[in-house]
Amino acid sequence: MHHSPDRLFDRFYDAFLFDMDGTLLNSIAAAERVWSRWALKHGLDLQTFLPSMHGKRGVDTISALNLPGIDVEQEALEVERGEIEDLESIVPIPGAIEFLKSLPAERWAIVTSAPSALARARIGAAGLPQPLQIVTAEDVKIGKPDPAGYRLGAERLGFDPSRCLVFEDVLAGVRAGEAAGADVAVVTATHAHPLDTLHPTIASYEHLRVDFHASQGLRIGPAR
Repeated sequence: MHHSPDRLFDRFYDAFLFDMDGTLLNSIAAAERVWSRWALKHGLDLQTFLPSMHGKRGVDTISALNLPGIDVEQEALEVERGEIEDLESIVPIPGAIEFLKSLPAERWAIVTSAPSALARARIGAAGLPQPLQIVTAEDVKIGKPDPAGYRLGAERLGFDPSRCLVFEDVLAGVRAGEAAGADVAVVTATHAHPLDTLHPTIASYEHLRVDFHASQGLRIGPAR
């Protein structure tokens, strides 16, 4: 089910909270290269495994597999190192750079399942502005779909999550945003298949602009 962004246009928000991978930048090729190597080494079936690792913390992905005799933290670090080395095909989602630059810096944050070093490396590789506030894998005890990250992102900006709009691309993240009490918009730029969602969807940021009123907040509108 695809829903137009009309619902986003009639509401003012205090702040925007963005997931990173698949929402602001496309890292699918790099992530799948690195995780495929890791999965094959551990005898996993790629077709079942690969779709399951997007949008979650590496430690959560690995611990959920219950592989015997491995050190989950060490394995996650090894994957992270591989991902930091593989920045070649990291590109911004169309319109994301301009969209972020049009926002007041203190009104947006990134809430990602990626570890801090990887997040900063990918943001740089994609040419996105570095956020003033970023919540990463290290900042939460439980990753998405738990709402802790989005709650923390809103808190660091000084706003209530219910007055924030979350931008997401995968179900675990959508659930995290919902559970935090925020409105959610789904970015479909990297989707081969539509995400079954009741939330408004945007294909990219290319045809969006933001109105900012100091008293009322941020509102998205179609580009003039």
